[in-house]
Amino acid sequence: MKKFLVLYNAPQSAQSQMAESSPEAAQEGMKAWMEWASRAGSGIVDMGQPLGAGKEVSQSGTSDTNASVGGYGILQAEDMDGALALLDGHPHLMMPGASIQVFEALDLPGM
Repeated sequence: MKKFLVLYNAPQSAQSQMAESSPEAAQEGMKAWMEWASRAGSGIVDMGQPLGAGKEVSQSGTSDTNASVGGYGILQAEDMDGALALLDGHPHLMMPGASIQVFEALDLPGM
């Protein structure tokens, strides 16, 4: 099985979404995520979690990042098509402007 990094993108940060959600909306959101997790089953390696504000590090220094990444997860599947199938009907996509990026984790010889 191959592993896939899943990045959850949204126009609003995960922190502000959670702060603005009512307890009822948060509960409904968690229910939708758990239903998706049940369908994805053993394809989930790590459910991941929301991400807070980030930093970008380069040779010239450190700065705030303006990336729209609000969370991550790790899946496993035979191939990219299998990973994408696991994301069918994902509750993150119910959020206006949201998207999901999927990257295959490549094996490095000698590691």
